[in-house]
Amino acid sequence: METISMRIYRILADEIINGTLGPGDSLEENAIGERFKVSRTPIRAALRELAARGMIELRPRKGGIVVSISVDELADMLEAMGELEALCCRISAERMSAVQKKQLELVHLQSAECMERGDDDGYLELNAKFHQLICAGAHNKSLADSIDKLRLRLNQFRAAQGGVERRLDVSHAEHEAVVNAILASDAEKSYLAMRDHANRLSVHVLELIRERQASHVV
Repeated sequence: METISMRIYRILADEIINGTLGPGDSLEENAIGERFKVSRTPIRAALRELAARGMIELRPRKGGIVVSISVDELADMLEAMGELEALCCRISAERMSAVQKKQLELVHLQSAECMERGDDDGYLELNAKFHQLICAGAHNKSLADSIDKLRLRLNQFRAAQGGVERRLDVSHAEHEAVVNAILASDAEKSYLAMRDHANRLSVHVLELIRERQASHVV
């Protein structure tokens, strides 16, 4: 179940992404409390989450200020994330144990079942596990830490692509190419399959963010 603080975080994050809240706008604890009719505890938790994802700059005992994240900056982060994930996939194809490969294959099969049932939430949960398994399979802590930091910054933006038609079908087909390459221990195909998957996602995210921001331009 979604907590109060996560609900507030999600709403404010969406408003920052779509341009309702612009760079320099103040997020005062008192004003947020009035809006959502809650105490300061969940408000502060929500603001800390926004700050952790680089969306606001915290102001002690006051709230936060929306930072500037341009489409170009977002594109840079998405490109870096895609290349790091593709590199991780390349290394995983060479280093994954038989047990890890079986886990990856099982998660992929479970994802197919979710897709067939129309269980979007279940699919997205398994999607996160799918990518985590590939990251773990590279057995490289520095690479994993870099990916985790970027993922934290990008998750809310990447979630914005939720309305893309047939997204789960396309995602699963791309995962299929990744799984087949890793099971075959083909490092180059693994790299290319993951890079294609990440690039497709990045294109959709940037298109949707531009559309959302344009719709809020006065």
